[in-house]
Amino acid sequence: MLSSAPSLPLRASHNEMDSLIEEAGDVVFRLNLQGVVLFASKRAQTLAGLELDGKPLANVTSETDLPALKAALTELVQSATAGCVEVRLKGEQNEVWFELRLSVYGQGGAAPGILVVGRDLTAQQATEERLRHMATHDALTELPNRLLLSDRIRMTIAQARRSGQGFSVATVGIDGFKKVNDGLGHPVGDAVLRMAAARLRKTLRDSDTLARVGGDEFVAVLPGTATEAQIKLVTGRLLATLQAPFEIDSHTIYLGASVGVSVYPQHAEDEVRLVALADAAMSRAKETGKARCVVYSARLSGPPEHDISLEAAMFQAVREGEFMLYYQPIVDARTREIEGFETLMRWKHPTLGMVPPVRFIPIAETNGLINLLGAWALKAACVQLKQFEEVAKRPLYISVNISPRQFRNDKFLDVLDDAMAFSGLPGEQLVLEITEGTLMIDPAHAETILTRMAERKARIAIDDFGTGYSSLAYLKRFPISVLKIDRAFIRDLPGSQKDGAICNAVLDLAKHLDLSVVAEGVETEEQLAHLQERGCQYIQGYLTGKPMAAHVAMAALRERTYANLVPQETRLDSRPDPRQVQA
Repeated sequence: MLSSAPSLPLRASHNEMDSLIEEAGDVVFRLNLQGVVLFASKRAQTLAGLELDGKPLANVTSETDLPALKAALTELVQSATAGCVEVRLKGEQNEVWFELRLSVYGQGGAAPGILVVGRDLTAQQATEERLRHMATHDALTELPNRLLLSDRIRMTIAQARRSGQGFSVATVGIDGFKKVNDGLGHPVGDAVLRMAAARLRKTLRDSDTLARVGGDEFVAVLPGTATEAQIKLVTGRLLATLQAPFEIDSHTIYLGASVGVSVYPQHAEDEVRLVALADAAMSRAKETGKARCVVYSARLSGPPEHDISLEAAMFQAVREGEFMLYYQPIVDARTREIEGFETLMRWKHPTLGMVPPVRFIPIAETNGLINLLGAWALKAACVQLKQFEEVAKRPLYISVNISPRQFRNDKFLDVLDDAMAFSGLPGEQLVLEITEGTLMIDPAHAETILTRMAERKARIAIDDFGTGYSSLAYLKRFPISVLKIDRAFIRDLPGSQKDGAICNAVLDLAKHLDLSVVAEGVETEEQLAHLQERGCQYIQGYLTGKPMAAHVAMAALRERTYANLVPQETRLDSRPDPRQVQA
């Protein structure tokens, strides 16, 4: 409870009292118990622009706030306890918020009355309104942010349920925006975003909501837009408005946009999933050419990559030790003797069973968990190779996949050094598999890291060769030792002439560049014979060994399981030392 008004002489006259309280607040009133103004300070009179004496205070109070004022006056008269109420008082030009402190005066024989001391809340209200706006709007573009967007989508869902009319959510991503920030600086990038926001807002209807959800992405909520024709019309306008050049300072900038759309209720019935599916469709649009619109399709886009519940289970799996390593043999094509193993990560969930890597690896890449898992896998694989060699009684090598995020991590070389030092494994017995795409994200960085890896004697293998960028220039630029022919080129051998020609070209190229070749996905004797005849020395696939747990791999080494499958007439007693072999 706020303190009552300043203490006043109990026997002071009204004129003396009024003189004393004139400066007590921004506005001051003396009322009778019925709420009629007996005195109003000069600032109160100036605010109202009229004579207030003899008029109820309710006359200059906003109609909306009258119930609150009357309740406060009634409570004061009944309890004689000071109180407080916030109301808007009518001025000549507008209404102004005041905090009114109410107290009773006149005890001790004087005629009782009510003293009202008001504090102007204009500045406070403006500050609170500004804070509310900041909490729900993007500072750069003044568009609604993700918080307000969610509220707007929920309102649109409620309206759609009442009307039975569907609506769409469209995610708009600017194509090539990174080149603006990198090439011209962030001030120019910010100007582009403000201009893009203004263009998109102008393209949409007043009933639509446009929000900026971060970076170069915007989300539009389109009530009543649900049919294919309606979506095509609106998204066509969105694409067109961002294709026009942006004139910023002395720069003329050409960009574009990719749009993804989800539809209520066909695709989802809650705001989180609607936005997630629209975002997945937008990613699909970027992957398939950019400057286009893609409406979400489970068949084409699949579910959103990021499964929150699965992510939570992954962190739990790390704590519970549910991740494990499997090993797939890499064998000599002539002898079928195991020369090494590719390390493959597996996750055995207590209720889901074996979770496919295609489900959990992308999530681990996104949230950074791949760095922890990758470091563990590298160290564990190096240690495991020592056990394999003890059983085999001969040198072997281990091959470990390095993810894009691992490769770009500035601690990767430290992780590599730690794994080699902990296991005592020479670099010659370690092959690190990297995809073409990983190398081409930042070729200069890749060259630096690969060179340092080669200095440690670790060998570099290009995984899934021929399915990525396929730039032959990097074979000359980077210190690469091994090419792995993707299973896509092996599957239809020996019947496919085109696949045969591709394999022959890779083998011939590798021969002239002094590179080793491993053929992946070999599943039949015919495929193996075809590759062996053409000089492919190393084979990996279900024919010569599925991915297996460490104890099964050791049994295979001990019993020479796969070597024993080779026809007797082609067996060779001599086995190459993998320290002298490139893969």
